[in-house]
Amino acid sequence: MQDWRWMTAADLGRGIAAGDIDPVALTEVYLEAIDAHEFRDRIYARVTHDRARAEAAAASERAKSGLRRGPLDGVPISWKDLFDTAGIGTEAGTALMTGRVPEADAEVLQTAAQAGLVCLGKTHMSEIAFSGLGLNPITATSPCVNDHDAVAGGSSSGAGTSVAYGLAAAGIGSDTGGSVRIPSAWNDLVGLKTTHGRLSLDGVVPLCLTFDTVGPLCRSVEDANLLLAALEGSKPADLESTSLKGVRLMVLDTIAPDDVRDAPRDAFAGAVERLKAAGAQIEHRYFAQLFDAFNVAGNLYAADSYGWWRDLVEAHPEKMFPQILERVRGGKTVSGPDYCAGWNQLRDIRKQYAGETAQFDAVILPTAPILPPNANRLLSDDDYYKSENLLALRNTRVANLLDVASITLPTGVPSCGIMFNGQNGSEARLLRLCAAAERALA
Repeated sequence: MQDWRWMTAADLGRGIAAGDIDPVALTEVYLEAIDAHEFRDRIYARVTHDRARAEAAAASERAKSGLRRGPLDGVPISWKDLFDTAGIGTEAGTALMTGRVPEADAEVLQTAAQAGLVCLGKTHMSEIAFSGLGLNPITATSPCVNDHDAVAGGSSSGAGTSVAYGLAAAGIGSDTGGSVRIPSAWNDLVGLKTTHGRLSLDGVVPLCLTFDTVGPLCRSVEDANLLLAALEGSKPADLESTSLKGVRLMVLDTIAPDDVRDAPRDAFAGAVERLKAAGAQIEHRYFAQLFDAFNVAGNLYAADSYGWWRDLVEAHPEKMFPQILERVRGGKTVSGPDYCAGWNQLRDIRKQYAGETAQFDAVILPTAPILPPNANRLLSDDDYYKSENLLALRNTRVANLLDVASITLPTGVPSCGIMFNGQNGSEARLLRLCAAAERALA
């Protein structure tokens, strides 16, 4: 039974369908593992024992009656602590929201529950989701699965580690600048950043409403595919008969390869060779306008986040981690005309990028230029925190700025991922490509 904790969500679903796995027993395995785990309180903010058991019992009855609602009916997953849960605290990793208890579930959680997914609890995160590192001295800092002294990546840190430590079959997180893909890469998981607006943000505590997206952190591309369908109430894409033969992949040579450290650089190079051996055609291209996108990004993110968080932040700034407080207050000085001009420029850049990359099936780059940094050093060295945080999110932010679907896959080198960026709304096509890439990289 303990082996269940390390199976993919898809395989667990197949086991339930075959009658080999009872959702009640499966959920108890996870709950017992969570409660006994040394990092329980650094991964889970709240464990929803009663809800999980009730949902598992209902899934068990449906399975016995032949009335399962979908391929993941009865599979237990975790939720980042910014998705509203009815009657259960949702505090977004900040003391500013201590005691906040929503009356209703977030829309994506409602949809997932309708598909039969079991909610195990709420996972820790970077404060207000405004960091790619996962360091949170206000609530808790989740440890990386490959180095317990290092951060796990953020902001969906607990979502990633809940899966990596076998404490959930999958985790649901949010991605504004890389917050699904960084913890996925650093904990050797698959992470899907969806196109902005594809999945509902109703009932999701925002960071930047113009960039926020919802996505899964999981063990396989198949899991990501099934979870996307469960979150939006749709049919999963067909991942059968996928191949890399004749696939055209563009290596992004702008910004992405700069200052990449040895392990992720070598892991990316090795992964590219395996993709090439599987039949992919690799071409290197430069997109100079990406510099302009990065130049306007700071104002857009800061103004958006400060606009939403301003009243809470300024009422009690002393409750915040200073690094996060400084970042969100950066929006104070952004003028309205500068904000609008920045968005006008970014929309033009998105059109140019879509045109220049349309001939490729995906654009590839290292998911993160760095390995997970040491948590204690991040706390004691402000300059180190700032430099590592900016580097951690640099490559992932490309997809958020250009508003395209993006998936990170493990390379086989610990805490080193390879990222595949598609086009706007191209999730199905990208999932099919990554199913083939996953086999080539295994």
